[in-house]
Amino acid sequence: MKLILTLVATVFFSTPLLAQESPTTTPGTGGGDAAAKVVSPQIHADGRVTFRLLAADATEVLVQGNWEGGRGLAMSKSDAGVWSVTTAAPLNPEVWAYTFSVNGVRTLDPGNYNVARDGVGFMNTLLVLGDRSEVMQPQQVPHGTVRTMWVPSTLRNTSRRMFVYTPPGYENSTERYPVLYLLHGSGGDEDAWPTMGIANIIMDNVIARGEARPMIVVMPNAYWNELASLDLAGPRSMAPPGVGSSGPPRPPMPDNANITDLVGDLVPFVDQHFRTIADRDNRALAGLSMGSGITMRVAVPRFDVFASIGLLSSGGLRDPDAALANFAELNAEFLADPATTADKLRLMFFSCGTEDNRIDGMTQVAAELNSRGIPVTMKRYPGAHEWRVWRHSLADMAGLLFK
Repeated sequence: MKLILTLVATVFFSTPLLAQESPTTTPGTGGGDAAAKVVSPQIHADGRVTFRLLAADATEVLVQGNWEGGRGLAMSKSDAGVWSVTTAAPLNPEVWAYTFSVNGVRTLDPGNYNVARDGVGFMNTLLVLGDRSEVMQPQQVPHGTVRTMWVPSTLRNTSRRMFVYTPPGYENSTERYPVLYLLHGSGGDEDAWPTMGIANIIMDNVIARGEARPMIVVMPNAYWNELASLDLAGPRSMAPPGVGSSGPPRPPMPDNANITDLVGDLVPFVDQHFRTIADRDNRALAGLSMGSGITMRVAVPRFDVFASIGLLSSGGLRDPDAALANFAELNAEFLADPATTADKLRLMFFSCGTEDNRIDGMTQVAAELNSRGIPVTMKRYPGAHEWRVWRHSLADMAGLLFK
């Protein structure tokens, strides 16, 4: 089960489970599935969360959550065979992910219909309400539209799927808009930003607040060799790096494959089918993790296409010396003529989690570029290499783009 319901060309998104007080079990009329009566998760007013699972024959049940102290959280079994545990401390306002481990087997929570896929695994999600998570909550504000589109691919000689967010009012206006091209990380696909990133909800909220300029957000499949997400296109025909697959090994990437894919195919398609402001000043390319590496390879040598760059949790910036050499190799003028680079860049945005081993390198690269007169905005967020960092990254980056 996924967070996406597709109707014609519009995608409507459910949201992670909202914080609320709930009874231990739902009212019953007798009979039925006992597991359906177990309420989980129960999010208390103070932010603590109780998890429950009916597993009478299990000998060990754990919660595997992505909050501090959430890994291997042991549950206790009642006489009725219901396992439960309540977090010792409140969870901060945020979207959190978790699964159960039942006798060592990864298991989803049958009481929580919010299920998302990130890379190679499925997980449940829950949303603890609060000021910090407000940007990820659907609000009573004008909403944009998310479309499913298929882009002709030169590399594959076929079409590849993407999602496109258009801002509120797009359908009823003649206005033209800037475009953010937003890439996922390793193991992800075109579903990643709309689903795990809740990108459309975030964009609706920051636009409604006046914090970001209305823009189009294009979320493609960043793997040039894949048609679409696995649930739609079936098993991967070629394995992405670090991801298991029943298909043959990935062949060498063609020269300039990312530039051909993004600059040659995607940008012209978007400019043709949407009311864009089709110039470099109104185009941005950003990506997380693997997507940040693609962003560097495409945007740094192609300032004629993109004037804004976003590198989120970039492994390519972990080694500052290698990163600077990479900038120089991709664009000979980037470091040699910093004044020209600064003039051409509308925004260079870095972000990273405070517990991510990439943060020291990214911080040093940002400081070095700033010292040379190439302005970099560096943002740090609580977390490691994970979506709670990247959601906030999007909200902050969107507020800086195209200003």
